[in-house]
This record gives sequence, structure tokens and C-alpha cells, in this order.
Amino acid sequence: MTTDPAKSIPAFYAGQSILLTGATGFLGKVFIEKVLRSCPDIREIFLLMRPKKGFTIKERLKEILNLPLYERLREERFSIFEKLIPISGNVSEKELGLSDADRQMLIERVTIIIHGAASVRFNDSLKHAILSNTRATRDICILAQSMKNLKALVYVSTAFTHVNNPFIEEKMYPPIADWRKMIDVAESLDEHTLNIFTAKCLDYAPNTYIFSKNLAESVIQDYSFSFPCAIVRPSMVYPSMEEPFPGWVDNIYGPIGLTIGGGKGIIRVAYGNKDVIEDIVPVDIVINAILVVSWKIGVTTFSAGSIFVSNCTSQKPMTYQSIGLICFVVVDEVPLEGNVWIPSVTFIDNFTLFYLLTMLLHILPATLIDMILNFSGRRPILVRLQRNLYVANRAVGYFACNDWKFSNTNSLALISSIPPDNRDLFSFDYSDFNIKEYLTNCVIGVKKFLLHEDMNRLDAARAHKKSMQEFLTCHFLPLMSRFNMVATSTQES
Repeated sequence: MTTDPAKSIPAFYAGQSILLTGATGFLGKVFIEKVLRSCPDIREIFLLMRPKKGFTIKERLKEILNLPLYERLREERFSIFEKLIPISGNVSEKELGLSDADRQMLIERVTIIIHGAASVRFNDSLKHAILSNTRATRDICILAQSMKNLKALVYVSTAFTHVNNPFIEEKMYPPIADWRKMIDVAESLDEHTLNIFTAKCLDYAPNTYIFSKNLAESVIQDYSFSFPCAIVRPSMVYPSMEEPFPGWVDNIYGPIGLTIGGGKGIIRVAYGNKDVIEDIVPVDIVINAILVVSWKIGVTTFSAGSIFVSNCTSQKPMTYQSIGLICFVVVDEVPLEGNVWIPSVTFIDNFTLFYLLTMLLHILPATLIDMILNFSGRRPILVRLQRNLYVANRAVGYFACNDWKFSNTNSLALISSIPPDNRDLFSFDYSDFNIKEYLTNCVIGVKKFLLHEDMNRLDAARAHKKSMQEFLTCHFLPLMSRFNMVATSTQES
């Protein structure tokens, strides 16, 4: 095996010290597993973490390493977890909440930074979004400036950072606002005052998340004269395709929550355009892209002000309707437990109509069912659940109603530059994947890791679905089909 870092990705990472932010997030956990398994000669990975709910950072790390995600590593090379070093910090605090001792240790030892931490809630206050996403990126860059042996800084952005462009290229764009002024404003004004100015500040950004990530890219650009850096822009991140096994997911975020709602029959209508591309990318593909980008800029001669940008987006674009139809075939074969209705969702891009049908098909039945649960002495849950799903649908609705195309010139060039011996482990080309097989693994992953459903109960789930379908076919479906016809004809008109 070659030891030339330019010709071997594992050789490049051998002896390196990585600082990872966002270690407790979906991407961060998969990143840790991939590096430890594929680059075992790494020196160490510093994990920026904060104590939470009475758990210390060491206790949090121990809990994370007990996840099924790390089962293979636990069995084959348990001692490699000693290379994980939790560091107490918080991206929402100034200077990342680092102690002086930890800061000095990072300055002396870190050679690669993967900045993946972010507050991803679309409804965050402007103040919190700027402090967590924009200021934290600035503070990471200030820290990076002090690192004498830094080979690469990779910032994990989002493919939707520049939504005012219908065709998003792999390049830097002018920011919405001056990031320095916005950080000053966020630090000096209180939440209430800042909320008054939110709509004016956001300009074309649909929410505070996109706005703060847009500014963060500008931060990276301004600091790119000091050290080698790159930006990776993933679209909607979905469960793993292959690594460490198909279907890994541990987070009920917007799109996944809506998928569960649709699969259980809880969601009947969704805010979105059925003909818009649902741009999804598996989490392990994103991790491979980050690792290859870091390797590439790490073995390339540093050029001040140069930023490598990679759009990590769908390599097999499909519309919401196309993916939805496949998903409903899958949940017919592998049904979720406790279905309340036959899985079927109508996409509606007229918000008024969507709201009316939500009240009629979601909130009204949920209210009636909760009343029955209340009278029978059980805890009512459906109205609260429907409200949460409505908020999630509103949040992703902007992206489900608008279409963008993404350049992938840099990504294709990067894939072709991967050393032949490393392609099986690090390639992020998945253009020939089987979408139905992938979505089946996603549903199985949701059942096992999010809903904790036993796959041995699959026959019982199928029987429940069949009996429910027979009941609904006789009593309710003729009436509901009229509502769907009204919704479709109203949209077309």
C-alpha cells in the first residue's frame, strides 16, 4: 500500500489531528465512524461537544458510541475509540466556549478542521441563528489562523444557501449582508428588538437558517487568504446508502418526519409541487465528499484566496411525486406499524387550499380521535402531532415548491481524482444506484432506528394494514376521493 499522501487518502489522514464540530449531529456521528474505520492511522479526533441534560461530555460520548452505528467498530477494533477526545465547547457561545487550555491544545495539535456544527432549525430567532451559524464560523476561522500546521478547513454549508439563483454553480456568491455588521447587531440587540427587523434583514432568504449559512460562506471567503479551505454544500441529507450499513438514520428532522407521517397515513396532504425535484443525498455520500475534499486541498499547494466549492446534491434527480409513488409501494411491502390510514399524499402548492385541507383532513380527525382517547382515560396526542407535522411541512414547503439546478463540475472532477485503490472506500459517485432498493432500506432504517419496530412483527403490521384498508374501503374512501378530486381540480384551475 502506498504511503504517498497524494496517491492514498488513508495515507494522507495517517497521523493527522482533526477538529470536528457538530460531532453529536447526524453527519458528525457518521463522519466519526467512517474515519475510524477507513483511516485507522489517524492520530486523534477532537470532538467539540457541550454538556447536556446533566450529562458530561464524556458521558455523552459514551452514550453515542453505544449506538448501532458503531457496532462494527466495537466488535473489530474497540480500542480505536481512544482516539476520540471530547472537548467542552458550544458554538452558540463567543469564542466557542473553549477554555484557554483546550484552545491552546487545539492550536498546537490540530491539522484539519471539519466545521459541521450548525443550528438547523428553520424557525430559529435571527439572533440565535447568527450567533450559532455565522459567529461560530468566524470564531472557528480565528482559531484556525493560529494553527501553524493546518492543512485544510472544510465548511459544511447547504446547497440552498443561494436560493435567489435558479442555477447554483460551485463558486462563491455575493452575500445577502455584511457578516461583520450582522454579528455586531446580533450581539448588541435583544431578541425582541431583533425579531422586529428579521423580515427586512432576510431579504430573499426564506428563513434564518439559510440567511445565517449564507453569511457563514462569506466568512470563509474572507478568511481564505489565511489558510487552505473548502466548502461542501449538501442538499437534503437522507439515510445511508451503504456505510456502515444501508438505512442508518437517527434523527427525525423535517423530511424524515413527513415521510413517517405519510407512511403511517397521518399526513393526507402536503405543501409542495409534485413536479419539483426532491434533491436528496445519502449521508455516507456526503461524508465521503467531505473526506475527499479535505484530502484534495490538503495535498494541493495553498493559494491565498482560493476556495474549492463542491455541490453535494442528487446524482439521480427525481420529482416529489416520483419518489412518493415509489415510497408508497415500499411501505405497502414493508408497512410501518400502527397505520391510521392508507398511505397516500396529495401535493398542493396553493397554500390557502393546503391550509383548508389540513384543517379538514388532519386537524378535525385528530381532534375527534383525541376526544375519544381523552374520554377513555388515555393521553391525547394526535392534535399535537399534527401541529408539529404542519410546522415541519411549512418549513420544507418553500423547498418543495421551488426548483433549482446545481452544477457538479467540481464534484465530478474530484471523483475522478480519487486514487484507483481508494475508490471503493471513498467514491461519492452513486449515479447508477437503485432508487427503490435505497428507499426500501430507508424505510427499514426508519422502522428499526427511529420507531424501534421489530422487523419480526412485519406480518402483524401487514395484517393490520390489510384490515384497516378493508374497513376504510367500505366506509370512508368513497367520501375522501371526492375531496381529493376537489383539491386536484382546484389546483389545475
